[in-house]
Amino acid sequence: MAISFKPLADRVLIEPVPAEQKTASGIIIPDSAKEKPLNGKIVAVGAGKPDEPMTVKVGDEVLYGQYSGTEIKLDGTTFLIMREADVYGIF
Repeated sequence: MAISFKPLADRVLIEPVPAEQKTASGIIIPDSAKEKPLNGKIVAVGAGKPDEPMTVKVGDEVLYGQYSGTEIKLDGTTFLIMREADVYGIF
C-alpha cells in the first residue's frame, strides 16, 4: 500500500494490527470489550533528528505503548502517528 504521507523529524506512521474478533475458545468479543492492539507495522518514517538517526524502517513490526500516538485516518484506513521514542521494540 502506497501512502502519500511523510512523517516529519522522529515520527513514525504505524498501521495497527486488527483487534481480536474472538477468543481462542471461539467466543465473539463485542466492540466494547476489545482491547486496543499494542503492535503494528511501520508504513512511513521521518528523516530523524540531526543528532539522532532513525533506528526503525518501513516494514518493521513494532510494539508500542497502550496510550502512545495519535489516531489519524488516511484514505479510509486508521493509522497511528507517534515519536520513535514511543516504540518499545521491533519483532
